Amino acid sequence: MPMTPTPLPPERIAEIAAGRYSLVPITTREALRFCERNHRHLPDLQGALFAAGVERAGQLVGVATAGHPARVWMGTGRILISRCAAVPGLPGIIDSAGDEHAAPVSTMLYAALCRASKALGWHEAWTYTLPGEDGRSIRAAGFTYMGTTAGGDWDRDGRPRETVDPASKGRWARGLTPYGCARLVSQSEDERLAA
Repeated sequence: MPMTPTPLPPERIAEIAAGRYSLVPITTREALRFCERNHRHLPDLQGALFAAGVERAGQLVGVATAGHPARVWMGTGRILISRCAAVPGLPGIIDSAGDEHAAPVSTMLYAALCRASKALGWHEAWTYTLPGEDGRSIRAAGFTYMGTTAGGDWDRDGRPRETVDPASKGRWARGLTPYGCARLVSQSEDERLAA
C-alpha cells in the first residue's frame, strides 16, 4: 500500500518558494574566495578556468570551479571539476508530489559546469570524492563512478608540495559528447585506474 506523504506546513512551503535556487555567473576570483570561506576540507585552490554560482534570495550559497586536470591529461579532452562548495544548512526544495528534498546546489553546479564544458569543446568531465562522501549530488548530475584512486601525494624532490589528504578518493566521470561517452564505456578497468 503506497504511503501518503506528510504534507508540509504552509509556512515551510512559503519559505521554500521564496528562496528558489538559481544559477548565476561568477568570476573565478569570486569562486576562489567563496571556497576559502566555505569548502569543508580543501579551501586553497591554485586557479580555475571558469566557475558557476548558485544564489538563493539574492545571496550566493554555492560555487563550483572547473580547470585543467593533471598535466598528463592535457589535450585529452578531459576537464576537472575541482571544487564544489556550498554554505551548510540550506533549506530543501519541494517536488511536484509535495515531497521535500535536500538543497540541489551541488547538483545544479556540477550539471552547469558540464554544460559549459561541453559548449567549450571538452569531451569528458571528471571529479573526485573523499571516502566518506556518497556522491549523491554527483550521480544526480549524470556522473558515473569509475573506481578508486591509489592515493598518495604530489610531493617530489625537485617540486615540494604540501599534501592535504593522501587517502584514496572516489573517481567520477561524465561523457559530454558522443566521443567522450564512447571512450568512457570502452575503457578497461586498468585504463580507468590509470586515468
